[in-house]
Amino acid sequence: MKIISTAERPVNLLEIIGASIVGGMETYVLRLLERLPQDSFRVTCLCVAEGKLASQLRSIGCSVHITPITDEPDWQAVLLGSSLIRTDAIDVIHAHLPNAHSLAGILSRLTDTPAVSTIHGRYLSMRDFEVHKLMNTHINVVAKTAYFHALTLGVPSTKLRFIPNGIDTKIFQPAPKSNYLHSLIKIPPETPLVGFIGRLSPEKGPGVFVQVARIAQRKLKNCHFVLVGEGPMRRELQKEIDEYGLKDHIHIVGLQRDITKIYPCLDLVVSTSYSEAMPLVIVEAMASGLPVVATNVGGVVDIVEVGGTGLLKGPGDTEGLANDVITLMTDNSTRIQMGAAARKRAEEKFDLSDIVAQTAQLLRSLTQGGIKGSDADTTKGYRKARS
Repeated sequence: MKIISTAERPVNLLEIIGASIVGGMETYVLRLLERLPQDSFRVTCLCVAEGKLASQLRSIGCSVHITPITDEPDWQAVLLGSSLIRTDAIDVIHAHLPNAHSLAGILSRLTDTPAVSTIHGRYLSMRDFEVHKLMNTHINVVAKTAYFHALTLGVPSTKLRFIPNGIDTKIFQPAPKSNYLHSLIKIPPETPLVGFIGRLSPEKGPGVFVQVARIAQRKLKNCHFVLVGEGPMRRELQKEIDEYGLKDHIHIVGLQRDITKIYPCLDLVVSTSYSEAMPLVIVEAMASGLPVVATNVGGVVDIVEVGGTGLLKGPGDTEGLANDVITLMTDNSTRIQMGAAARKRAEEKFDLSDIVAQTAQLLRSLTQGGIKGSDADTTKGYRKARS
């Protein structure tokens, strides 16, 4: 029987998607799979549960199956994965999060199918490194810190690729000012508005944002501050805002399903995270023509051009962050100029079409025996994103 090369037919791709409490990884997967050319890739997905993600994946044409994806791989998942690889003639496995990487590694060795895991954090976990060493899987990272961490641990460059997160710059783009949020929180439409967008959990530092707003508001009397998102800290944050007597100036609006409606309402985006890999919110804000004030953690320094597209301070530096907010909110010319530069940088460095093309090339290369070329060639993705 003639075996048809993947150069002559679509690549059959198995995506294994681990459980996550945050939305960044799921957003990455959805944006990637809905933009992979359907004439070049046929996608089967393994998910941990039915729900919104599974429904969205089916809506874009993926075949979706549900199975336990645990830290210690479940035998049911191994059986289902092996069967899918055989019946769907899977050419390459792509995993997300350490538990999915463990399952992908086992399936790779059992079926002799190449596997790659995308690391969504700023470092490799010990589990990801162990699976790579034992199962000979490939590693793709979205943050430069993870790239160098992997090299330091001993992951060979021939098994490693750096492809940053990307966003659709046609969806996220400068738009006329909107008063959507202003109507929601009942403030005049001309009121300046500074925003935090993210999960209301400790690692994102929403409490730092409240402190920054408290300090900045002393000088920015007419400015309001808004937290967009949900999470376990919401009640604590609201209590703090009330105790400061700032409930009329600091607002929590909860989760907003259409995030594209939020950016045109804002004058400035602030990210106060203690830990990040390559946060999509910052890239989305920049693509929307907004400068950012952010903490210099993880891959943020690779996104923000300090003094050009935004300003950075150390994590937890409430005074420094507040001063940066005051500086930009009292200098309209500089803020607008930074916003224009932010848009340009997002288009040049983080456009999703480029990111999808690089990922498609990586997946196809694995069906042909791995990442080809010299060590210099294998780091092409890193050098392109760095420049």
